[in-house]
Amino acid sequence: MSNTAPATIATEVAVALNAVLAVVDDARPQILCVRRADGGVALPYGPFDPERHRTFEIGLREWVERQTSVSLGYVEQLYTFGDKGREAPAAALAGEDGRDDGREARRIISVGYLALAPRAAAVLAEGAAWRDWYGFFPWEDWRGGEPPALRKRIIPALEAWASRARDRTESEARLARINIAFGLRGLCWEEERALDRYEVMYEAGLVAEAWRDRAAAGMRPPAGDAPRGGETGAPMISDHRRILATAIGRLRGKLKYRPIVFETTPPTFTLLQLQRRVEAIVGFEFHKQNFRRSVEKSGFVEPTPETSQEAGGRPAALFRVNREGLRERAASGLAIPRLRRAPAETRGLKPEA
Repeated sequence: MSNTAPATIATEVAVALNAVLAVVDDARPQILCVRRADGGVALPYGPFDPERHRTFEIGLREWVERQTSVSLGYVEQLYTFGDKGREAPAAALAGEDGRDDGREARRIISVGYLALAPRAAAVLAEGAAWRDWYGFFPWEDWRGGEPPALRKRIIPALEAWASRARDRTESEARLARINIAFGLRGLCWEEERALDRYEVMYEAGLVAEAWRDRAAAGMRPPAGDAPRGGETGAPMISDHRRILATAIGRLRGKLKYRPIVFETTPPTFTLLQLQRRVEAIVGFEFHKQNFRRSVEKSGFVEPTPETSQEAGGRPAALFRVNREGLRERAASGLAIPRLRRAPAETRGLKPEA
């Protein structure tokens, strides 16, 4: 019997820095994207260079500015992403059973960041552009009512995925995840669960990335029909849509306990403009009077002597951020008074809080 130890497989590990730079422009939440030579849409990203970059954040700021000619302001780290097989185009090499086939592989570890700005800066770099984040997650925007894709495509396909489980226990576990993520069966839609919804859809094969990643790993495609024509959102390279979903969920949740929305506001604004800005991020319309009372009592804003002529109405008071109030109440957020809607007629969809 040989005592020879098995050969070690050499794997090169690279650290990529990814930025979700978000702004709200005309009630549209937008992110900065870059288009690669192969046509793929990506977040601004680049490798961490330990020789040149003292910190990850320094490297991130350098890469974003180089790729897009936009300088970052507010930045916070989101999460580290490194699941094998989801870092395409440098995907893991795997056989049908999902195990490594012994060839040398390259792993990409992605560190995601959320960055906020008050306006969409001019983009000078070729291939860089601002894009509405609901183009990647159309099921997340409830401002006009229940998104049609939920009832027409997503919920039926998720229920079919649950029914294909190996046994009853797994089927019930899948249904529980679906119900929690999408607010079904008497539960409520929680806007900060954007990542949970994307992850369930990925596992069920409802997003293009799931098909791409399994093909790159040499595995069988997911069961069911492949997404057609962006019906479940535009795909992104690698794990970038997963990183974006994480950023959306983080920002939505943080609105409730930090005054982070004021990182996105211009120098002056009306309370209606502020409301539309927060609604754009959360994906729901608010009760106007309740939101106004919440903001006026928060101490985060103060009136200016100026007014603004809003479309179809009388002049509205202009406000600015009260910096002293922000410092004193840095651990407070804004109330999110969503408009009450009647529950959906089928499948238990309940968008109300």
